[in-house]
Amino acid sequence: MQEAVVWSKASPDRSAAASGRLAIEVIIMSGGIVEQESQGSTSHRFGATVWLTGLPSAGKSTLATELAGRARRDSRAVEVLDGDDVRSWLTPDLGFSREDRDANVVRVGRVAHLLARNGVLVLVPVIAPYVASREVVRELHEQAGLAFVEVHVSTSLEECQRRDAKGLYARQRSRSLSGLTGVDDPYEIPPAPALRLDTETMLDAADVLETKLRALGHL
Repeated sequence: MQEAVVWSKASPDRSAAASGRLAIEVIIMSGGIVEQESQGSTSHRFGATVWLTGLPSAGKSTLATELAGRARRDSRAVEVLDGDDVRSWLTPDLGFSREDRDANVVRVGRVAHLLARNGVLVLVPVIAPYVASREVVRELHEQAGLAFVEVHVSTSLEECQRRDAKGLYARQRSRSLSGLTGVDDPYEIPPAPALRLDTETMLDAADVLETKLRALGHL
């Protein structure tokens, strides 16, 4: 298998080429993509990336995990690129400045693009707070003829603060954490996502997402 990484002129992540390429090579060498191809367990010729964006504790990872399980039961090749997990191996060199957050999103988007190009349904529960970097990833997919489905998990800030699954909001209130998305760092709401899901008011959010993906032909 040959792989190529093409760095868009619009990408804020050009300086991170070596690290991003290394992470992609690790995926290929570990057999993840080859295994998906050799299984021959899916009738879907083309992959797709479903990006779940929203505030911390909005329910992005929960939705992605649930959908991944349903997809696997249908013998669909699927991967979840969870924001916290990928930072440990793909972007450990990045912080939380606006430039670094943009770079993180674009690197994750390039890995998602590579997987989708190999027929995988990629679920990406990553905050991705800024419109511009999300659009870079969308353009990358569209230029390759791949689907990019943006899902806004629109759970309110008040509900996210109540859940506080990782203690981030408590740390921000105690001033041991700054730059928290939606509190003291901006979150740019997607103007026209493929779907909006409020996990506070929608008990069937996973069902709604599954129905949407089936309608689009990705499940």
